[in-house]
Amino acid sequence: MRYIVDWHIHSKYSRACSKQLELPVIDEWCKRKGIDIVATGDWTHPEWFQHIKENLEEVRQGVFRCKPTTHNIKPATEFMLVQELSQIYKKGDKTRRIHNLVFSPSIETCEKVIKEFNKRGFNLKADGRPILGMDSEDLYKLLKEIDEKIIIIPAHAWTPWYAIFGSKSGFDSIQECFGEEMSKYIYAIETGLSSNPEMNWQLSGLDDVLLVSNSDAHSPKNLGREANVFEFDKPPTYDEFVRILKEKDTSKFKYTIEFYPEEGKYHSDGCAECHFSCDSKASMKLDCRCPECKRKLTLGVHHRVEELADREAETVRERKIPFKSIVPLAEIIAEVKGVKSPQSKRVLEEYFRLTDELANEFTLLLDTPIEEIRRAAADEHTAEAIRRMRAGQLEIEPGYDGVYGVVSIFGTQGPPAPSQKVLL
Repeated sequence: MRYIVDWHIHSKYSRACSKQLELPVIDEWCKRKGIDIVATGDWTHPEWFQHIKENLEEVRQGVFRCKPTTHNIKPATEFMLVQELSQIYKKGDKTRRIHNLVFSPSIETCEKVIKEFNKRGFNLKADGRPILGMDSEDLYKLLKEIDEKIIIIPAHAWTPWYAIFGSKSGFDSIQECFGEEMSKYIYAIETGLSSNPEMNWQLSGLDDVLLVSNSDAHSPKNLGREANVFEFDKPPTYDEFVRILKEKDTSKFKYTIEFYPEEGKYHSDGCAECHFSCDSKASMKLDCRCPECKRKLTLGVHHRVEELADREAETVRERKIPFKSIVPLAEIIAEVKGVKSPQSKRVLEEYFRLTDELANEFTLLLDTPIEEIRRAAADEHTAEAIRRMRAGQLEIEPGYDGVYGVVSIFGTQGPPAPSQKVLL
């Protein structure tokens, strides 16, 4: 049985997040997306934690589901208690800004963590992703003392500003961040939207961890931008997921679903204010300064990976968990229709129709036969666009310095005219 899992999302109580992010709404969107298990996010926030306790019931160890209501008679999506924490602290004469995902096995464990954080004076009300002035190594030690079943996964590991390997405030290795004692409990890292597994394979220092991918969704529509795919004979528990990560069980962990990394908003080097971007070689020639304003460029994920890489990805590909790259369905429909915004009324009408009548989004993007899509889609070019996406036949203008990249499946000329024959 295939399980698609997204372990990193937020609630309406996190900064810059949609007010629609409530558990019943997340449940409905996950069904439409094809997500089987999703994070709750933000369980340290007092109002969100109360929302979790009121709306969820445990169905297996560490796995929850929305309670049935008159509006939601058969909830399908399952939830796990996963929360992102932001840490800002000094280490090695440098200010570090790190984001980590914390996995909790139970409501009771969450309550113990919240109690300890409150004792230490951390402000948990200000944001669903609270800022802690605490070293990552010390944090992990504290959490393990509270409950040995807790695990940490470094979030969006390469993001320049807030990540374990970030160019602005990160480290050069897992051991440097978590110390020798606690780094052995880092079973995985999250690659983030601006990198994919192939980029991470270039670092031999990551051979002892698995690579996971999650959406970091700040709105329901972005759920499942990235995800993890598992295969189980029976419904999984929290302990089973931890075992898979710890033992690197590739018989259960099948592949990850990836954003094209160039579409991520920190892939290339650049200066958003001056609308300037470039690759790492060009930025080195510029002394990593913007040619317009002369300020330091924000060095992107690709630059940072190259800086730490010690081999070619091809040398280890056959022993790594594979991945599949996607473009979100709404973006595909928008390009086919020649509409700028994936959130336009015309795009959403077709998105909801296809996911209501044909299949959920992941099934459409990954599995549904192209001929079936051709018969069901309102536009004749939607099926061809999905075929090209599956084959990696697209162009991307890379993202940089907080600006998302731009994906083009049909190029600057757009989809073929209706009279032109499209080969499927």
